[in-house]
Amino acid sequence: MTSQVSSPAEQADEPALGELREQRKPASAKDVRRLDRVIIRFAGDSGDGMQLTGDRFTSETASFGNDLSTLPNFPAEIRAPAGTLPGVSSFQLHFADHDILTPGDAPNVLVAMNPAALKANIGDVPRGAEIIVNTDEFTKRAMQKVGYATSPLEDGSLDGYSVHPVPLTTLTVEALKAFDLSRKEAERSKNMFALGLLSWMYHRPTEGTEKFLTSKFAKKPDIAAANIAAFRAGWNFGETTEDFAVSYEVAPAATAFPVGTYRNISGNLALSYGLIAASRQADLPLYLGSYPITPASDILHELSRHKNFGVRTFQAEDEIAGIGAALGAAFGGSLAVTTTSGPGVALKSETIGLAVSLELPLLVIDIQRGGPSTGLPTKTEQADLLQAMYGRNGEAPVPVVAPRTPADCFDAAIEAARIALTYRTPVFLLSDGYLANGSEPWRIPEIDELPDLTVQFTQGPNHLLDDGTEVFWPYKRDPQTLARPWAIPGTPGLEHRIGGIEKQDGTGNISYDPANHDFMVRTRQAKIDGIDVADVEVDDPHEARTLVLGWGSTYGPITAAVRRLRTAGESIAQAHLRHLNPFPRNLGAVLKRYDKVVIPEMNLGQLATLIRAKYLVDAHSYNQVNGMPFKAEQLATALKEAIDG
Repeated sequence: MTSQVSSPAEQADEPALGELREQRKPASAKDVRRLDRVIIRFAGDSGDGMQLTGDRFTSETASFGNDLSTLPNFPAEIRAPAGTLPGVSSFQLHFADHDILTPGDAPNVLVAMNPAALKANIGDVPRGAEIIVNTDEFTKRAMQKVGYATSPLEDGSLDGYSVHPVPLTTLTVEALKAFDLSRKEAERSKNMFALGLLSWMYHRPTEGTEKFLTSKFAKKPDIAAANIAAFRAGWNFGETTEDFAVSYEVAPAATAFPVGTYRNISGNLALSYGLIAASRQADLPLYLGSYPITPASDILHELSRHKNFGVRTFQAEDEIAGIGAALGAAFGGSLAVTTTSGPGVALKSETIGLAVSLELPLLVIDIQRGGPSTGLPTKTEQADLLQAMYGRNGEAPVPVVAPRTPADCFDAAIEAARIALTYRTPVFLLSDGYLANGSEPWRIPEIDELPDLTVQFTQGPNHLLDDGTEVFWPYKRDPQTLARPWAIPGTPGLEHRIGGIEKQDGTGNISYDPANHDFMVRTRQAKIDGIDVADVEVDDPHEARTLVLGWGSTYGPITAAVRRLRTAGESIAQAHLRHLNPFPRNLGAVLKRYDKVVIPEMNLGQLATLIRAKYLVDAHSYNQVNGMPFKAEQLATALKEAIDG
C-alpha cells in the first residue's frame, strides 16, 4: 500500500499511555469519537490467523495515512498444542495521527480468540481498556487447559475492563451458511469476521483487504468469497449490534512525514529492497548464499522473487555452504550476501575469517534472536554484538553496521554495501527479530537520492618490477582506503592466488615471515579503523548532564522515553549509533561532555563493555533479555532515576 503525503515533518511528543485526547463528533446512527492514537493487540492460537489479521489491519491503516508501528509476537514452537499458553500468537499495532516510534507499551484494545489468548495477554492490558472475547471458545475444557477454575467472563475478574463478549465462531458460521463449507472450514474465517468488526470500529478502509483475499485465494474462489463474506459480516455486526455503541476515528498523520510516496514496510522487506538497490547502484549482480533460519528466512524468500533485477539466490544445505558459496560469488565479482541469525554466525565464523584474509566484499546479515544455542527462535535480542566484533580466531576485524527502525534497514543495507565494496572487507549488518518482523511507513526514495556504488575492477597490471616488467599484485593497496584490487577471475594477465594462509604484502604469495604477518595484521586493522563513517549526532536541546546512548532497535523506545522525560521538564541528551566498528570519530569527545552515560541494551551490556574499554567512560548499563523490546515507560523511569541519582 502506498499513500501520498504533502505536509512538512513535525516531531510530536508521544503521549504517555492513557492520555488519549478525545473530541466528540456529531453522531449519526452511532456516536463517533476522535482519538489521536490507538494500540490494538490481536491474540489467538497460532492457527487462528492473528498475524494475517494484524497485517491486513496494518496495511489498511498505512494506506489511510496514519503513522504506525507493529510488534508481531510468534510462538517459539512450530505448532504448539491448540488452546495452550505456549501456542498463543499475537500482533500489536500502534497507529496515530502524529509521529510515533514504538508499537506501544500496552494495548487499548485486546481481541482474545480463546482463553489462552486472554490469560497470556491480560497482564499487559491497563484497566479501562476494551477487551473483545470470542465467547464460543470459553468452554470448561478450554478454560481448565490454561488454569481458569471459573470463567473470567463471569467471576468478576474483568470488571475493571470494558468487555465485549462476542460469539465470533457462531456468527461466522452463520454468515457462511450459504457457502458449501463444512463447519470446520467456515470457522477458519472467524479472524476475518474479527478484522471486519475492528475495521468498522476504527473506520479502516476495506477495499484493499477484499482485493487481497481475492488474490490470495484466486485458485479457490469459494474460499475467497467466504472470507470476504465473513469480513463484511464482521463490519455489519459492528454497525448493527447494540454492544458497540461507539466507533473511533484516528486522522491521518499528515504532519508527521516529509513529502513523498509512502508504503508500509517490515525490516526484512526493507533490507531485501536495500540489497537490491545497492546491487543496482554498484552495477553488480546480487548473490545470496543462505540457509533458512528464523527470523532471517524472509530475506531469502523475498530476494528469490527478484531474478529480473539480476538477483541469484542459493538455498544451501547448511550455513557453512551458504557463506562459502557467497564468498565464491564475491571472488567472481558479485555483490555477495549471506543471511542468518546468531547460531548460523557461529557456523559461518571460519569463512568470515577467510573473507577477512582474502579481503573480499561480503555482507553478513545477522537477524539477531534470543540465545544462546537455539535459545528463543522467535524472540528478539541484541546479544550478538561481541560475536560480530570478536567471534573469529586471530585478529580478524570486521565493520559492524546496525539499523535502528524497520524502514532504516533499507539505508543500512546500502551503507553496509558501500563499506564492503569500497574497503574490500566483509561487513556485519546487525538487525534483530523486532526490526525484522515489525513494520512502519517508509518513504520510497527517488533513484537520484541513492549513492553511486560503482566499482572499478582491475583491468591490467598494477605494479612495475625493478627490471621494468609490468605485473599484477593482488595485495597492492589503494593509499586512501587500503583496499586491495578486485580482479575478476579469467581476466588475462591478472591470474593470482587466494587462500587462508597469510599472504605477502603486495605480491599475495604465501608468507610465513613474522615481520610480514605483523605488518599484514596491522594493515588489515588500520583499514577498518580508517573507514569513513559519519559523526554521531547528539540531540541535546537543553545542555543536559546525562546522555542516553543506544544502538540498533532500541532507538524507538529510547526516543519515546526521552520525549516523555522532556515533556515532563527533564533535561536529557540522546545519541544513537549506526556504526559500531569503527565507532564514529567524534564519539569519544561526545561522551566526555556528559557526567553520566546510560546505555540501554537487550543484552547484558555488550556495547557498554566496548565503550568502557575504548573510552574509559563509566557507562551505566540498563539491560533486558526477556525476548521483548523495551517499553517506553519502563525506559523513562530508568532514565529518570539516572538523572536524579
